[in-house]
Amino acid sequence: MEDWLHTILGPDQAPASTAHLCARAVVLFLYGLLCMRIAGRRSFSSLSPFDIFIAIIVGSNISRVMTGGVPFIPCLAATMVVVVMHRLMAMATMRSNWLALFVKGRADVLARDGHVDQAMMRRHDVSPEDLAEALRMQGIDDVKKARLVTFERGGKITAIPRSPAS
Repeated sequence: MEDWLHTILGPDQAPASTAHLCARAVVLFLYGLLCMRIAGRRSFSSLSPFDIFIAIIVGSNISRVMTGGVPFIPCLAATMVVVVMHRLMAMATMRSNWLALFVKGRADVLARDGHVDQAMMRRHDVSPEDLAEALRMQGIDDVKKARLVTFERGGKITAIPRSPAS
């Protein structure tokens, strides 16, 4: 089987021809789809810091395989181990609050009832301009019009507007 792979995909750590790189591209495209299916949709949609870290590792490994910088099969196997570990960690964090807190962190309140928590803003490196921009993107033109502003686990700022009566 190894001879067959070398014929189609080219040598592992030597210059590859255009045909070899194109064959690798097809194999790696399908392999990337397999990785996404195993990792689950959540991994590539929410993009928490943990998910971004995994995506960088997978992308880096696949690019090195594409150019022939590393042995083809061992690198794909190692990449699959990372993807499976990510999936198992995601499943474990669904069942364990303390593990989810460790891996994903927690949401923190930046403002409540129009009052900004300056210490929490500094902790997350959120400037007043960043806060104002996030509020505007959600249709709120002043923090005093927000009932709750939260720095979410994935790094996004979300806001709940105050009801018109308050």
